[in-house]
Amino acid sequence: MMEITRRTVVGAIGASVFALDRAGAQTSGMTGMSGAAPSGAPRVLEARKAGLKLGAATGETQIWGYDGASPGPLLRVKQGEDVRVQLVNRLDQPTTLHWHGLRNENAMDGVAGLTQPAVPPGGSFDYRFRAADSGLYLYRPAGVSAEQTARGLAGLLIVDEASPPEVDRDLAFVLQDWALQPDGAFTGAFGEPMAAAGAGRIGGLVTANGVAAPIRESFAPGARVRLRLANACAARIAILTFAGVRPFVLAIDGQPCEPFEPVRNILPVAPGARFDLMFDLPTHEGAEAKILLKDGETTLKDLAVFALAGARVGARGPIPSLPVNATLPPEIRLGQATKLTLTLDAPRTPGGAWTVNGAKGGYGGPPVLKARRGTPLSIAFVNKSAAALSMHVHGQAMRLLHDLDDGWEPYWRNAVIVPRHARKIVALLPQAPGRWAVRCDIADHEAAGLATWIEVT
Repeated sequence: MMEITRRTVVGAIGASVFALDRAGAQTSGMTGMSGAAPSGAPRVLEARKAGLKLGAATGETQIWGYDGASPGPLLRVKQGEDVRVQLVNRLDQPTTLHWHGLRNENAMDGVAGLTQPAVPPGGSFDYRFRAADSGLYLYRPAGVSAEQTARGLAGLLIVDEASPPEVDRDLAFVLQDWALQPDGAFTGAFGEPMAAAGAGRIGGLVTANGVAAPIRESFAPGARVRLRLANACAARIAILTFAGVRPFVLAIDGQPCEPFEPVRNILPVAPGARFDLMFDLPTHEGAEAKILLKDGETTLKDLAVFALAGARVGARGPIPSLPVNATLPPEIRLGQATKLTLTLDAPRTPGGAWTVNGAKGGYGGPPVLKARRGTPLSIAFVNKSAAALSMHVHGQAMRLLHDLDDGWEPYWRNAVIVPRHARKIVALLPQAPGRWAVRCDIADHEAAGLATWIEVT
């Protein structure tokens, strides 16, 4: 597990980054960043190739990582601080840096072909913006080949709230999967048409912070844990459940909500999704608690095992809530909303493209909608395909409407799972002007055209 400690927060991003070693522990001596620039200069992140020993593979896997690591360095700032990062591309392909889920300035959103040209091999791009919302976010490419995500390009950005709740352990957990041969080489070709038309590239090896599951950690009995969980897989919609603890969801996709327990103790986590969880561990030494991953229809596999040893932690009060984001609207007037329907369908021929409202998708054409800032908007995602989708509206927080059209879920999202042959409707109040991507967070789908955009003026 990646443990987050107060000593890693030293102000702006230039002094608040630490890396993980392969065992998942904080690297000793990391008081700042590897290769840190002088004060006021951007933090340099290199997208480059590296060899990584994964699971039981006999050889190294040739991953692509930020600073040669997957996941990349943890970036951490306080709410309201500036983020300054220079992406340097050491890959053989053009790439970008997208701040996944962050309500950001449009020019800094990092979508190739929409908000910026892709950064060519050997090139660089400076990202600078203010971290207005606290929360948990990913950084990763967007608008480029699906290979980049499948090979491991992803990292975490944490924007701390002004007064974080008191816990005994504060952990971050980056979920990835890998499609590998026994020698560690990747299986098959990237961007394979059947994967692009179906569920996407799903790997059999699941890792947390680069370590093959299950990962194991020891805790004091009764410890209160904050777990920041992010899915950086290329395609896997991870279905998680919990044993030995009662987890409470504190925030979804970076936005706080009233704490609640997952329905039926099940948490569906799509690619790009993030959850802040809090739970109290059992109070007796020798007990265990687990996070389990559903694999197939019935099989459950251990993802993380928490063993309890040592002196018991004193009892705490109820699970607290995080500060509500006051910049989000208390309501969205659906009666005044502009309605947009996006009908999404899979390629009909091998190597074909996904279609959006019957036309080839992508960022090259005109916007599917032009909307004024502050005008309510509802988007109906109609999935005509046999694959589940995770539809993401960039730069926005949105509400998922109830299927019976009798209200909305009591939390904000930046993406929604749309089951096969199903329809889901979201409502939002666009606030930032620009060209905002609307895409599937399954990397093979976006690369094969399951994307479009709206323009906010």
